[in-house]
Amino acid sequence: MKKLLFIGLAVGLPMAVATLTSPPEVLVGGWPALTVLALAAFSIQWLAFVPARIFETERFYDFTGSLTYIALTLAALGVAESFSPEQSLIAAMVIIWAGRLGSFLFRRIHAAGGDQRFDHIKVSSARFFVAWTLQGAWVVMTSCAALTVILSTAQPPMGAIYVIGAAMWATGFAIEVIADRQKSRFRADPANTGQFINVGLWARSRHPNYFGEILLWAGIAVMAVPYLSGSQWVVLLSPLFVYALLTRLSGIPTLARRGQQLWGADPLYQAYLANTPRLLPRLF
Repeated sequence: MKKLLFIGLAVGLPMAVATLTSPPEVLVGGWPALTVLALAAFSIQWLAFVPARIFETERFYDFTGSLTYIALTLAALGVAESFSPEQSLIAAMVIIWAGRLGSFLFRRIHAAGGDQRFDHIKVSSARFFVAWTLQGAWVVMTSCAALTVILSTAQPPMGAIYVIGAAMWATGFAIEVIADRQKSRFRADPANTGQFINVGLWARSRHPNYFGEILLWAGIAVMAVPYLSGSQWVVLLSPLFVYALLTRLSGIPTLARRGQQLWGADPLYQAYLANTPRLLPRLF
């Protein structure tokens, strides 16, 4: 019963946000365009769940999520009545981010042979289905600001707010890419086998890649501000959703538990936890 309620919330909240924020003049088959795109996002995850459950594999989980971002963005461009260079830039940002992260995670999971996050999930059909449903919610909630802008018929001039948002996205994207590359190199070095990473950006934050992701989605939300009116202001919940999911529900809590299992008895690891910010990187 609890799982059904959780699934209902995971689907209902993003669908409500999509319906509230979809430009009223842009319809697909008489339905708000963003509502249709949100339904498509969940449908893709549920279809992908079928072979994933049959073969008990999570190897294409993250890749499916990234492809969904790209598919929704391209679909929004196709549905939009017209779009400006500013709207096209936001679409490009989503596609670049999704393509880069999706390919990175796909290579990583195949090199590792699996994703330990799913070891206790994929053995249960219900838990595995919830995970795929949550990915649909993640895609809709994080991309709703970008999709609202792409579908918008408003054409506000590029202003300081848009530029600030673009700078936030660029900074966040760079941090995420650098952090991922540093961790990949660290793991590839045999001398670091069984060790925790505490070099580069990881010496300044325990989760710099997550900080970068939160920052880039916050940047897109800021870029969306000139296009918003009425109930569309709800899209500003997007970066808050990213923050909550990564810091409270998944991401950091999962990694923290695993870190304690692996290095909880290591004084150096405990010192790292005590002296390194959890998320916001220290400058000095």
